[in-house]
Amino acid sequence: MRALVGILIAALLALGIYWFYLTRSRPGAPGSTPVQTIDASRAKMDLLAIAQAERTYFAEHGSYASLDELVTSGAIPGERTRLEGFSITAETQADGFTLTARCQPPPGQSCTSFAVDQSMSVHSLP
Repeated sequence: MRALVGILIAALLALGIYWFYLTRSRPGAPGSTPVQTIDASRAKMDLLAIAQAERTYFAEHGSYASLDELVTSGAIPGERTRLEGFSITAETQADGFTLTARCQPPPGQSCTSFAVDQSMSVHSLP
């Protein structure tokens, strides 16, 4: 009887550790799937790549460019502006730019949108 109780306690302890590991080791936002986490990472990387292209364009031309102008000039490939699940837009002013990747989630799911400006700092949008 003592051995059975010992095995039962060991099994419960192992299940508790396993549950703790599963609930604490999830990357990404709460409720996000691995695909959403990967898509969010790609959106951030693409925003930073486009922001770097904006800075390079500014150094060469003295002004910031729209997404179409960046693609036409060869500063970025066209596929950088077409990211599945996100809509990427650019707003330019004389003294800076703001790039936004707005999330377009499937019905019943949520996701995070991101933005970056000339400071090259990516931040989440509400």
